[in-house]
Amino acid sequence: MMKTLRSIQIEKSTEAVIILNKFGCVYIAGQVRSGKTATSLEVGKLYGAANVLFLTKKKAISSIEEDYVDFGYSSAYNLTIINDESMHKLTNPEQFDLIIHDEHHRFGAFPKPGKATRLYKELFYKKPQIFLSGTPTPESHSQMFHQFWVTSASPWSYCLSFYKWAKLGFVDVKQRRLAHGVVNDYSRGDETKIMEDVKPYMVTMTQAESGFKSKVEEEIVYVEMRPVTYRMCDKLLKDLVIEGKEEDILADTPAKLQQKLHQMYSGTIKFESGNRMVFDYSKVDYIINRFGSNKIAIFYKFIAEFDALKERLGDKLTQDIKEFNECEEKWIALQVISGREGTNLSAADYLVMYNIDFSATSYWQARDRMTVQGRKENKVFWIFSRRGIEEKVMKAVTKKKKYTVNVFKRDFNIK
Repeated sequence: MMKTLRSIQIEKSTEAVIILNKFGCVYIAGQVRSGKTATSLEVGKLYGAANVLFLTKKKAISSIEEDYVDFGYSSAYNLTIINDESMHKLTNPEQFDLIIHDEHHRFGAFPKPGKATRLYKELFYKKPQIFLSGTPTPESHSQMFHQFWVTSASPWSYCLSFYKWAKLGFVDVKQRRLAHGVVNDYSRGDETKIMEDVKPYMVTMTQAESGFKSKVEEEIVYVEMRPVTYRMCDKLLKDLVIEGKEEDILADTPAKLQQKLHQMYSGTIKFESGNRMVFDYSKVDYIINRFGSNKIAIFYKFIAEFDALKERLGDKLTQDIKEFNECEEKWIALQVISGREGTNLSAADYLVMYNIDFSATSYWQARDRMTVQGRKENKVFWIFSRRGIEEKVMKAVTKKKKYTVNVFKRDFNIK
């Protein structure tokens, strides 16, 4: 049975195609599960495109392919779907007359653009474009510049670089003193001034407009780790190194110390050699004991955390979303960076966070992975180690701030 668009999607796609025709670019800022993917596909039809390129995360490709067929767009235009990492493989980018870029906030790095952002601009700068994101500026409004830098339709096309843009008053530049000297802090983007320029390009979509009445309820659970875990963390904080018989743990910079403690408080470590080890299964055992009778989806941060889950759960654990949705007895575990975008985990009773990422983007997107129409409540459990680093990270990301090395140094009294 063919799917049909909701009235709000029809309304927003009509609004979006007007903007696209006017500027050559439109930014659809839609909350998770608001229907922005199907809306963008409808814009392609209304625009009269013949060959559309859709760039997204690898895990989202299959669901976009389904929407393309189920909503009947396969009879309207040709659609090619790839992930950002495959851009360099395109042999004839000129064939596309419309580009849709999913999770466009990934191009928000500043003051310099990332490698993928530069390649995207090189390939599609003069092409009509649709940008999609649920969180256009998750940590700073300064993230907006390079998102528009990739198109000739940018309201700031007169600025060749972020630095020039910042000097024109779009950023309140402050100086910060670090161990190696004084650096400029460009994170204070002027929200009013920036959004005034991009508002004409924006179409917003909310869950409420799309008929969602669900809410996210979060619960923090504190797990007592093994005594050896706390001894190791205390030693690393004091000595910045732990020498073992075969492997060493070295934290000779604040950034490395932050990273090592982030791993160790949850019971894993990646050694200087590149080898990894699980030395404390307390979090895994708690998850199994607490949720053994439920169907859950788990987000983890470090590969060794998946090792710990797989060792305890065996074949009960999968990383395949289709298998998770179809097999009632299966649990799924996804790495938070790759799983936070474009995945539907609504088959889960609960979402369980093994660890927390330093990124505010990860926090706001991952927690909403179970949201679908008709579901009134999404329960998310954060599994924190008692007296660990996770609670400090959450204080930052819930305020849409990244947990930086400077914040870490302040929290742990590191000079």
